[in-house]
Amino acid sequence: MRFSWYLLAGACCGALAAGCTPSAATAPAKATPAAKVATTPKEDLLNTITLTSEAEQRLGVETAAIELRKVGRRRTVGGEIALPTGAAVIVSAPLGGTLRAPTDNADPQVGVPVRRRQVVFMLLPLLSPERSVLTPAERIRFAESRAALARSQIDAEEQVLRAQVQLEATKITLARAERLLRENAGSAQAVDDAKAQVGLAQKSLDSAEKRLKLLAGTTLDEEAGTLDPLPIEAPQDGILRAVHAAAGEVVAPGAPLFEVLNLDAVWVKTPVYVGELADVALDQPARISDLNDTTEAGAVLARPVAAPPTATPLSATADLYYELANPGGKYRPGQRVGVSLALNGDDEGRTIPWSAVVQDINGGTWVYERTAPQTYVRRRVQVRFVLGDLAVLAEGPATGAMIVVEGAAELFGTEFGAGK
Repeated sequence: MRFSWYLLAGACCGALAAGCTPSAATAPAKATPAAKVATTPKEDLLNTITLTSEAEQRLGVETAAIELRKVGRRRTVGGEIALPTGAAVIVSAPLGGTLRAPTDNADPQVGVPVRRRQVVFMLLPLLSPERSVLTPAERIRFAESRAALARSQIDAEEQVLRAQVQLEATKITLARAERLLRENAGSAQAVDDAKAQVGLAQKSLDSAEKRLKLLAGTTLDEEAGTLDPLPIEAPQDGILRAVHAAAGEVVAPGAPLFEVLNLDAVWVKTPVYVGELADVALDQPARISDLNDTTEAGAVLARPVAAPPTATPLSATADLYYELANPGGKYRPGQRVGVSLALNGDDEGRTIPWSAVVQDINGGTWVYERTAPQTYVRRRVQVRFVLGDLAVLAEGPATGAMIVVEGAAELFGTEFGAGK
């Protein structure tokens, strides 16, 4: 009886288990995926663009082969902007007296631009602004100032005469050197040296004549008991680098008043390792660029100038100097710049037009190479430097590869969805 009961319980459990198993006809449908990739992209096709012939014409795509050309050897070093000789001029008081501003509320300020012959101060020797009569004590000081003025005028006249004699002597030397050169008995260097001496003598004469003219225009009227104000003018265009006196201050003869700095042209001081100095073409201009301009695309030329020889023993470097035009005061004294020096001899390099190079947002440089008709592949390149409208490559496609030289920017926009 107990065995029959066990058989009945087993049969019931089997029936229940069979009823819980779903049949094939009643199974639920398979779930739809959230995303679907029609074609798995290949890594080697990420930078490949295929155009139709109409799109190629619309974008104006033109290609040219990478050429192997002879380019001048160059080496980039660091440089520093320095002041050339004579860029800063200090103006001193020719006489003792009281300073006044040229106009009301017009005290000279440091950094303010000034023009040549612009009045910076008015100097009233031993006199009030109302041109009052001199007191006995002021007359004594007046006599001292008049004696100092007379001595200054005599010295200025003597300097003019000395400069005139020096100029005549240098002209005679120049004429002799030119005659010897025509007779094949002299050298061109002697003529150049004589011309340089004539130029220096002429500048010395001009400076002496300006000083004499300035002193001759100063009048001290003792009989009338009054003094004429003396304008103190800026000797050159520039900015006020320093102001050593203020309006209302009493100054002594020879006291510095202000300094005018002209930055229309600056020098680039370039230290070069003495072991590499013989490789530098000293007569060739240098290319000056900002420190962030790694390709030298915005470089400007600076010509070599003769300057006092300087060197740094601790770093074993000798200094080269180049003159650089500085319109607008872009370069400041002490500023660091990159200097690309021309070297002796030529080198070969792979060149492409600079218009073929495109840059991404990270500063990477690329070109587009045509690998098949209407098929272009973006290749990474490394530019050594830019020479005119040519880019010299350090790394990139091989010589002879067809590179897009017109329409590269359009291809770049097409690849990243910015163009059609």
